Amino acid sequence: MKNLKLDAQQVQDELTELTQNLRKSQLTLNSLPNIDVASTPSHCIYKRDKLSLLYFESTQPKEDRASHPIFICYALVNRWYMIDLDPERSLLRSLLARGLDVYVLDWGYPDKADRFLDLDDYINDYLDDCIDQALAHSGSTELDLMGICQGGTFSLCYTALHPQKVRKLITAVTPVNFQTPDNMLQKLSQHTDIDLAVKTYGNIPGSFLNHVYSSLMPMRLGIQKNLNLPKHLTTTESALSYLRMEKWLYDCPDQAGEAFKEFITLFFRENRFVNGGLTIGGTDVNLSEIRHPILNIYGQHDHLVPADSSLALKAVCPHSQYSELLVKAGHIGVFVSRKAHKLVPDTIVKWLAE
Repeated sequence: MKNLKLDAQQVQDELTELTQNLRKSQLTLNSLPNIDVASTPSHCIYKRDKLSLLYFESTQPKEDRASHPIFICYALVNRWYMIDLDPERSLLRSLLARGLDVYVLDWGYPDKADRFLDLDDYINDYLDDCIDQALAHSGSTELDLMGICQGGTFSLCYTALHPQKVRKLITAVTPVNFQTPDNMLQKLSQHTDIDLAVKTYGNIPGSFLNHVYSSLMPMRLGIQKNLNLPKHLTTTESALSYLRMEKWLYDCPDQAGEAFKEFITLFFRENRFVNGGLTIGGTDVNLSEIRHPILNIYGQHDHLVPADSSLALKAVCPHSQYSELLVKAGHIGVFVSRKAHKLVPDTIVKWLAE
């Protein structure tokens, strides 16, 4: 501490700036409207148990639309509306404006009745059922499937198990090799008693998982984030952007205990996509049998799904027509950053049309 040197004028200037930002923040918060998310109009075309299937119709004339709809499968963790968080930077709206009809699977909120749902239930029952509903609704015999994060892992399994229903496959920030050196979630999973956690909680609380994700970057997602809070709230635009993200971050559904345990075991601990031997519902899942065109979108600065984890997809799907898109952003920035706002939907639509 004896070597600590402080500039008195600089400290005073910073305190003055902080006080001014706090005043502006109070005025901004007092004038804010409701924190709206998922504002794009949709139709719920199917409900079952906790899930809903949402249909978003393209804003383009029918003659200018893509030949096949796109079906988006999000992760069980957090909520699908990450792709429709801010009306000005909504991936969903961008796809609609470029001629795509979009179906989104909303998993909903599991409760105690869902404690024993497993991956077979989620992939071969719920996901397959919703894809059948989307095909019937659209009048198509196959569709383009986009999986995001854990939803991408599900979509890879689904494409291997039900290849006839998928035309093209898009994976976004999707883990494939779960044991790369920089995969912090994998390291945590190796030192967690999953059986005890499921036995104790039944369903794994979403709030618990949210704390786990925050702990991976404690300075950036904790101290630095709170110190910068007054700056984020000084204007209506920046405050809405910040609060929409916070609303999404803390909207964490609980995880069905059996499916959570199975996912941790098969993927994080046993790395079955890479090591082989994966079965879902008693059927082998072999990604090397996938022949579909694949577009793999990954974030250069993704701390949850490191780039190397996603890039392993090319090796495990050697017979697919493989393409990839690097986005210079983090896990969430792939969908909401200004850098990605035009790049990602433009690439998706162009690739689907090829």
